Amino acid sequence: MNDKQKKPQKLKARLPRGFVDRSADDIRAVNEMTAKIREVYEHYGFDPVETPLFEYTDALGKFLPDSDRPNEGVFSLQDDDEQWMSLRYDLTAPLARHVAENFNEIQLPYRTYRAGYVFRNEKPGPGRFRQFMQFDADTVGAPGVQADAEMCMMMADTLEALGIKRGDYVIRVNNRKVLDGVLEAIGLGGDDKAGQRLAVLRAIDKLDKFGPEGVALLLGPGRKDESGDFTKGAGLNQEQIDKVLFFVGIKDYTESAGRLAELVAGTSKGGEGVEELNFIGALVSSDGYGADRIKIDPSVVRGLEYYTGPVYEAELLFDVTNEKGEKVVFGSVAGGGRYDGLVSRFMGQPVPATGFSIGVSRLMTALKNLGKLGASAVIEPVLVTVMDGDVEAMGRYQKMTQQLRAAGIRAEMFQGNWKKFGNQLKYADRRGCPIAIIQGGDERADGVVQIKDLIEGKRLSGEIEDNASWREARVAQETVPEADLVAKVREILAAQAEDRKRAALGLEIPYDPTQAGDTDDDI
Repeated sequence: MNDKQKKPQKLKARLPRGFVDRSADDIRAVNEMTAKIREVYEHYGFDPVETPLFEYTDALGKFLPDSDRPNEGVFSLQDDDEQWMSLRYDLTAPLARHVAENFNEIQLPYRTYRAGYVFRNEKPGPGRFRQFMQFDADTVGAPGVQADAEMCMMMADTLEALGIKRGDYVIRVNNRKVLDGVLEAIGLGGDDKAGQRLAVLRAIDKLDKFGPEGVALLLGPGRKDESGDFTKGAGLNQEQIDKVLFFVGIKDYTESAGRLAELVAGTSKGGEGVEELNFIGALVSSDGYGADRIKIDPSVVRGLEYYTGPVYEAELLFDVTNEKGEKVVFGSVAGGGRYDGLVSRFMGQPVPATGFSIGVSRLMTALKNLGKLGASAVIEPVLVTVMDGDVEAMGRYQKMTQQLRAAGIRAEMFQGNWKKFGNQLKYADRRGCPIAIIQGGDERADGVVQIKDLIEGKRLSGEIEDNASWREARVAQETVPEADLVAKVREILAAQAEDRKRAALGLEIPYDPTQAGDTDDDI
């Protein structure tokens, strides 16, 4: 037997499926975007709140612990008191729990917003992740649909604050009561018709993808796709199909509202839903939000699990190029609606609520396509290099760094192996540092520093043919008194910013030899 200890195996670094690491650029883009969203919400009088990532599984509502381990759609674990907890799958169910638990302390109507990650225990795929960010706004305790109308207006204002111009988006509005009324009117009311109703709703949801002809097949006998796969239909007759297609095919709601009211007349809530849509349409129009911004659209069928009244979604209308080089419409980036029953589960009494959720990652992708994010790139830090490692020298380098930071300039002192100075400039180059601060023993004795414009130096290095020309030009580097360090760095950064602006406009960046300075050293 070999008693020799086995060498421990090296751990393999691997990212869990369905999750992503976020880069500095993505984090900054999200921060930039959410700051603008937050500003709109605050102007509307909404306040932030934060709920934990975990909730008791039964509080989430949609996924209940009906087996040994409740893992359908959610990530779950068992607490030490044997209660099941799950990572939240959206931000609405946790809000309902928060409101119910703090109902006596909360001032109604309760207007709140929150941003955070949600988790879905689903099979990951292209563009489909198990962790993603949402940004929600909700009003709890407001029974009138004027609260829903305000949500739609706030959604429109948010998109415009992010730089999406009118004509590039639309907020589409429907009402779950109208949808239920249409289904009841064609004979699909009652619990025994639940499966058939679901098949109809799934067919309606395919309107953008398959068009009226394809939806008609899905409402009737079924549809065979190009590959030969057959999808069973809802089994409606032609009269039923015609009524559903009329409803989802309404283009001008004002012209069709009367006929729609006739269609749902006599149903339990259809007429009430039509009245609510009419009210929302009149309210947003009177406030200057025309149909080019907020549009009544009966084809919206989102949120069927717990929405009880108006439902709405924000759709972007401009084209983007997908990975196959095809032009496609970007589509929905946010949605929501009224959910009067969600808080009531905890309360035993009706608690009206409405709200919407923005898909942060999807909207960020859209804004990047429009060039609305990351246009003002973050400038990398000025690098204070290290020539000597004694306490006095290190103290001076750190003091310079702190002076730059105190002046609002990003700066860092080199923290690697300072003995190989060439590596410090390589680091600055790879990092994209705009300026390097250099002070050796001679400069320290004279109370001066050398400031190297790395951006200008890199540009000019392509214009100078040999080392002799470089030494003769002494480009992009100059010596200044320590007291002038901050002022000179600011001057160079301002010149670089102007160059970037000119480059963005396609203008030539002239080289001014009077700005190159003169040095006693070639570093």
